[in-house]
Amino acid sequence: MSLSFSEETHRNLLSRIPHCTGREISEWLRTVDEGPALVRFDEKVSWLRGAHNLSYGYAKAIVHEHGLRRAARKF
Repeated sequence: MSLSFSEETHRNLLSRIPHCTGREISEWLRTVDEGPALVRFDEKVSWLRGAHNLSYGYAKAIVHEHGLRRAARKF
């Protein structure tokens, strides 16, 4: 089951991640880049949850932000 977050909810989740995890967003994005070569969004979320003990919401926000920034680099 996939949850859709509003842009405001996404930004709120991102702003809380450093406080809750002790790691900045840039570190998490680098972790996704350096992690296993998973293709599907849900696979990346599951990997982050299992390997780094993140909640579903935070893992999803990180993977979503990773995708947004990756798409922005292509233009």
